[in-house]
Parts: sequence; C-alpha cells; structure tokens
Amino acid sequence: MDAVLKSLSVRAPEAADKRSDAPRPDRVTERPTRQEAEDAVRTLLRWAGDDPEREGLIETPQRVVKAYEQIFGGYRQDADAILDRVFEEVEGYSDIVLVRDIPFHSHCEHHMVPFMGHAHIAYYPRRGVVGLSKLARVVDTFARRLQTQETMTAQIADVIDSVLHPRGVAVMVEAEHLCMAMRGVQKSGVSTITTQFTGVFKQDPTEQVRFLTLVRDRR
Repeated sequence: MDAVLKSLSVRAPEAADKRSDAPRPDRVTERPTRQEAEDAVRTLLRWAGDDPEREGLIETPQRVVKAYEQIFGGYRQDADAILDRVFEEVEGYSDIVLVRDIPFHSHCEHHMVPFMGHAHIAYYPRRGVVGLSKLARVVDTFARRLQTQETMTAQIADVIDSVLHPRGVAVMVEAEHLCMAMRGVQKSGVSTITTQFTGVFKQDPTEQVRFLTLVRDRR
C-alpha cells in the first residue's frame, strides 16, 4: 500500500485557488447567441471537409448546440449551493463517510475531447453530514465544464472542504482520456488516477491508506 501511495502522490494535483469552483476563464463577459454558436459549428463542418447543407448535416448545428447546453451545464451550476443543506442530527456519527464509483463524463480543455471515469469521495464530518446525492451532483457540476482531471480533482475537494468544514476530505478520480486514445499516441485503455487530500487525510498517511483500502475493497 505504501508503494500505491507513493505512485499516487506523483499524480496529485497542485493546490487550487480557494474559489476554484468559479467557471474558467472569468474573462469571458458576453455569451454568443445561439445563432452564432450554430454558425460556428457550420464553419467547423466545412473546415473538416464536409457540406453542412447536405441532408445528414442540415440540423447538426442545432443538435450540437443543444447538446452543449447539457454537456457544459456545469457553468450554470453553483457547487457551493448544492452543499448548502447539512443534516446535523446524525446521532453523534463522526467516522468516515465514503461515496465511491460516482460515474462522470467530462471534456479535456486542451482538445475538447471526452474523458470519463469514476470519482471516489470521503470526508470526516465535523458538524453534520450532507445528502449523499449532493456529492454526486458536485462531481457533475465540475465535470460538465472544460477541464483537466487534476483541476477537477482539486475543485471537488476544495468546495467540500470550504463549505462543510469537515475534519478532512479525500478525493480520487480515475479516468480514461479519449484525447490520448483517439489522437496523439492513440493508446486506449490507459487509466489516469489523481488524488487530493485535506485535513486528517493529508496529515495522517494511515488515513490515506484507509481511504484507498475502502475504495479498492469490492467484497
């Protein structure tokens, strides 16, 4: 397990800005119209070498823009607000809370190509617990933006830490990147793992071992 921790530390993301849940970049001040977005899709179709006016593509710009509204819906969601309600009456429970295997789909901000996988989140409550589905919604909020896996991992841990103020947060993200499978070296089936720890998870390596053991235990 020590070897696992050592290997994971190489992929641990750098510390994120405290308000890392804000959409990036914040320099964008005016959203294009739907027509402008559809025209941009037609331009890309022509650049790719196809005819946007042929039967099979005539409605593609509208479909792409509609799909982007859902795929990148995270820009219109507030992760802080998702975690706003805390259940304080938990009969004195203060041990680890772990939600594992949260599926997600995101898009690489470098090539706008999908990457997908699972997120695992754990925390030690301090003043209460949050609804388990809220953690999955937090993952979706950050995944539905142009991302890097490292930044997304840090954002998830940061918002849970800053809103819930737990004794510690642990996040692991495992994903396959199609920008690596479909282009460049074209190697499919490669998994990338990133982790982020705060509080007791960061201070105590045995807590990291406990988290990783619980994530990997499939019995």
